[in-house]
Amino acid sequence: MNILDCRRDFPLLARYPEMAYLDSSATEQKPLPVLDAIETYYREHNANPLRGLYALSQMATEAYEDARETVRQFINAAGSEEIIFTRNATESLNLIAYSYGQRLGPGDEIIISVMEHHSNLIPWQQLALRSGAVIKWLDCDEDGQLSRENLASLLSSHTKIVAITHISNVLGTENDIRTFAKMAHDVGAIFVCDGAQSIPHIPVDVQALDVDFLAFSGHKMLGPMGIGVLYGKRDLLNSMPPFLFGGEMIEYVTRENATWAELPHKFEAGTVNAGDAVGLKAAIQYYKALGFDNIQKREQELGRLAYDALNAVPHLHILGARNADAHHGIFSFVLDGVHPHDISEILSADNVCVRAGHHCAQVLMQHMRTPSTVRVSLAFYNTESEIQRLQESLLSVRRRMGYAE
Repeated sequence: MNILDCRRDFPLLARYPEMAYLDSSATEQKPLPVLDAIETYYREHNANPLRGLYALSQMATEAYEDARETVRQFINAAGSEEIIFTRNATESLNLIAYSYGQRLGPGDEIIISVMEHHSNLIPWQQLALRSGAVIKWLDCDEDGQLSRENLASLLSSHTKIVAITHISNVLGTENDIRTFAKMAHDVGAIFVCDGAQSIPHIPVDVQALDVDFLAFSGHKMLGPMGIGVLYGKRDLLNSMPPFLFGGEMIEYVTRENATWAELPHKFEAGTVNAGDAVGLKAAIQYYKALGFDNIQKREQELGRLAYDALNAVPHLHILGARNADAHHGIFSFVLDGVHPHDISEILSADNVCVRAGHHCAQVLMQHMRTPSTVRVSLAFYNTESEIQRLQESLLSVRRRMGYAE
């Protein structure tokens, strides 16, 4: 599949040819194979998976479990029982904090970085408030880099959890997860990785990284909204109590008590989201057809072009690294004298779609001494002409706001 021809696979982009969609970190657009897979499931295979012995239910079960196996292969988990389907990365991270977190108590320590999305911050903050554990913050430098030295200074025998994002949704920084996970393990802690922004852009091998848990969302990687994944090492998942209770997650129920189903079903209470799991499988197959080498090359080309285009706008300041490739297609910036919301509104009037605000990372904004930014986030389906239109619109912003230059 030629990556330069892939744009024709995205019906929404074809429907709005005048629009430059530059908000893929929030959600990616969906190619036809994903949309077709979801529709085909509901047209031809719809039944309640895992529950019926009749042929249609068995077909639904097979479709659902095939999706799980596709995810397992995609991230190289050791077994399909290590793949838990959730609604999104947020639910996955909450599951860990609630279920694994029950073993934490007063004096235990949780380390999180300042660049975490609220999804990988608030669950740990609330766990600390419930348990009496202590949050310790891993700061980044001006370029958005986390150092091994800073992490080493925070780690202790009291550290129980280290939670760090793989790629920042604000700065685009890729963190050295393999090294950080080893450092956590060396003091007996577990390592939790937020993979929501890395999964769509770089190959992720959970065994090579040696993370204990990894969470991501389908909708940020060409898939549908409403499906997410929690990867967890088998032994850890087996040791954890369920997050939700009800149908399908049980093995045996009496009036007095119940026992739980085996993994992964222990953590998938109620009727499962088979249609969106099938859509996620199709998204992964689309990535494989394109090839991550081609995706990374194309996104690197677009990222360099966008970095240069943004830097050519007077009074514009990009947060984070001074190197285009270090941003992974995510560029957050401010423009002197103009609020990010006003910038976003002006760009919207020019049919350029960007995000403005704190990007669910208020602690990072406080650390960078910037209450909000504009964020441009690219995907392989973007074009050079869209970046040119972004630059042209930005060049007009200060004039349209009444500045002389």
